[in-house]
Amino acid sequence: MRPTATFLDLVRSIGSGNAARVLDRLVSLLEAEPPSGSRAASTLRHLETLGFRLEGGAQFGDAARAYALAAAIDPHDPQRWHQIGAAARLRGFIEQEHWHDASAFVAELRSRDRAGTILHVTARTLLQLGWTRECRGRAEPAVQCYRLAYDLNGGDTGLATVDGDSLSRKIRNLRILQMNALAEAGRHEEAVVLHESTRSIVGLGPVGIYGIVTARQAAGEGHGRYHELRPGRQIADPAVTFLDGPIPLTSQPGTLDAPPQYVALFQDCLTFPRSNVVLRGERLIYDLAAHPLSGVADIKDGVNPGQIMTAVWGHGRALIEAPSEIREIDAGLMLFGFQSRQYGHWLLEFVPRMLCFNDPECPAGFPLCVDDGMPETHRQIIELVDTRDRPIITLPPIATRFRELGLAPVPAFFPFDTRPGIPIYDAIWPRDILAAVRDRILQRLAADGVDLQRTGRRIILSRRGFTQRQLVNEAEIVETLRPHGFEVVQPEQLTFAEQVEMYHAADIIVGSASSALINCIFCRPDAQVVALAHESPEFYFRGFTSFVESSGARLQFVRGTTLQAEGVHPMHANYVVPPATMRRALERVTVAP
Repeated sequence: MRPTATFLDLVRSIGSGNAARVLDRLVSLLEAEPPSGSRAASTLRHLETLGFRLEGGAQFGDAARAYALAAAIDPHDPQRWHQIGAAARLRGFIEQEHWHDASAFVAELRSRDRAGTILHVTARTLLQLGWTRECRGRAEPAVQCYRLAYDLNGGDTGLATVDGDSLSRKIRNLRILQMNALAEAGRHEEAVVLHESTRSIVGLGPVGIYGIVTARQAAGEGHGRYHELRPGRQIADPAVTFLDGPIPLTSQPGTLDAPPQYVALFQDCLTFPRSNVVLRGERLIYDLAAHPLSGVADIKDGVNPGQIMTAVWGHGRALIEAPSEIREIDAGLMLFGFQSRQYGHWLLEFVPRMLCFNDPECPAGFPLCVDDGMPETHRQIIELVDTRDRPIITLPPIATRFRELGLAPVPAFFPFDTRPGIPIYDAIWPRDILAAVRDRILQRLAADGVDLQRTGRRIILSRRGFTQRQLVNEAEIVETLRPHGFEVVQPEQLTFAEQVEMYHAADIIVGSASSALINCIFCRPDAQVVALAHESPEFYFRGFTSFVESSGARLQFVRGTTLQAEGVHPMHANYVVPPATMRRALERVTVAP
């Protein structure tokens, strides 16, 4: 049975200017003449159509009233209309960006007895609204939609965003993007306010604003002692060699200015294991972040998974999250930091600091402090380089305050990554520092009786155990080289001393341009190294050349064909090298000099 003529006339008469008044009359009409049976079903269909039409005209509050009318006359499933109405009302607040009203409505929904069924479904609607805004680059409305969904659902449980994140992680990631943009614009105070509004959801502490300085600047301000052990100097520009001749490199060449080597001592410092951040008072002591070239760096410190604090960088100041727990240590030397557990970073960035810590200017009684989870090879290297018999303290991932902390520098400006849209920064390493590390380790191994005689071995470095920068047709290349006396080695299966012995004794080493080639700093001066790489001209060609040839070895690159994979950073792409190309490379390195 059709609804009454009066009802139909009222529904047809609704427009953008009279909706509230007509809905009042519909309420009175349906209260006076409640429909039943087939007339109720027909009335519900008309109310649903009316609500849909009002939503299409962005009259979300009026649409919610239409759905409330439907709930009042539906004896079978009023809950459905309450849910649709709640979603419509929230859409209205969201479209107008009335976040306070939206929050109050969410609190009201959660307080109702019937809301338990509505909450989850409505939260899912909010997820889609948030995703739409995120895809349009509207970070703040997206955060607010996700926040409302989180509040409505009572947490993360049972909900995930369209791209699979939990709500708290999504809010955290978007907030970091927003805070980065504000910090880049020098609006750090606004970033603090933004962080405060959602930090309880993402489980973060408050943030403070710190001025970024170098160790030398901090000491110059009277906050510590700075002893320069080796002044700044020029690095030789490496000559990169390719099998098929020069190519135009599209990476950004690293600076040829080697930084001074020093030991600096500061009192009352707050540090964060797995991070390079050192806080003293209102200063953040961080050479890389204070470097004149820091504008090219995408400083991942305080952003990467597994770190114990959050950091945002920009315009000479940084936002650093305050720790919830702090342990205290009397004194120590900083041999912990960002990416210290990764072998390549360890050998190039951290081990050279030991040269400074060995200097008489560095206090003898200070222990070496390292991150937890360090591979055994890292400790083996420390034992070889250390000349002061220092104890080692392993730091758990808890913020640590040092009454006195000793710092030493990375031997080159080496950002973990470059900012989006900027060519890869190809750091160039100083020969003198790497040679000093090499000499110290070789002398110690020789004293320990390790055989460092030349054996003429020909080595293929396998990356079978890795998923990045992998030579996909490794087996084919191995079969190409075996008849020429090559043997396959997986360096990670050897002790550090065994690795050095192998590299130092070899005549020819072939391997992917990866961390395994860093050990070529231990090669003999007449050794030949063939680095296999993908075809991208934007790679660390200068960097690899500088550290491999610091030993006097000769490095030649062979570029293969890149195998593209979704979600893989171009720098870490896998590749193939034709056997014929490998044979040409072998001929090149085995010809008489």
